[in-house]
Amino acid sequence: MCGRYELHTQPAAMALAFGLKYPPDITARYNIAPTQQVPIIRLNANGERELSQVKWGLVPFWAKDASIGSKMINARAETVTTAPAFRSAFKKTRCLIPASGFYEWQKRDDGTKQPMHIGMKHGEPFAFAGLWTTWGPKDGELVTCTIITGEPNELAAAIHNRMPVILASDDYSHWLDIENPDAAALLRPYPADAMTAYPVSTRVNSPKNDDAEILVPVE
Repeated sequence: MCGRYELHTQPAAMALAFGLKYPPDITARYNIAPTQQVPIIRLNANGERELSQVKWGLVPFWAKDASIGSKMINARAETVTTAPAFRSAFKKTRCLIPASGFYEWQKRDDGTKQPMHIGMKHGEPFAFAGLWTTWGPKDGELVTCTIITGEPNELAAAIHNRMPVILASDDYSHWLDIENPDAAALLRPYPADAMTAYPVSTRVNSPKNDDAEILVPVE
């Protein structure tokens, strides 16, 4: 699964990396957690990419209660096209979820878990494959999202049995294009040789800790 990530890229670099017209109005976040507001990149009515803030934890349009979103922070790549909670969003409302890195917890021999930061060797931002949708009446609708997870690459497999689906930058347009019939083919492990991982402090275990010190490697 993917239950925590970070995004500390400068706005100008964000605009360049994701094809936005203007640098977005966002601040660095080092410990983003489920049910919080997170930035996504989607197409607007004019077909242009825009950055919007939405709640992490997808609430399907048919849900009776928005609290279901806390259980929908991830969608499995293997079933995202058929699962009732996600299939409509997969067809109609796909998005990019920008990140600078994400965290997974590796089991130690003594039974404890070591948090690991996973990101790109080049240090540049990347995008998870995501879905978004709206729920509730138009005068008070809730916009939510989920991160798609799949099989891990060789690097991530040594830490956890799943990882978020990371899209190649050349595939951003294909993913956002709802007319693309082959979008599911993009849900594959990202090349391990382009990524790096290192241990970080257990301070990341609490969402209350959200500062740059979390990124500092530990022994």
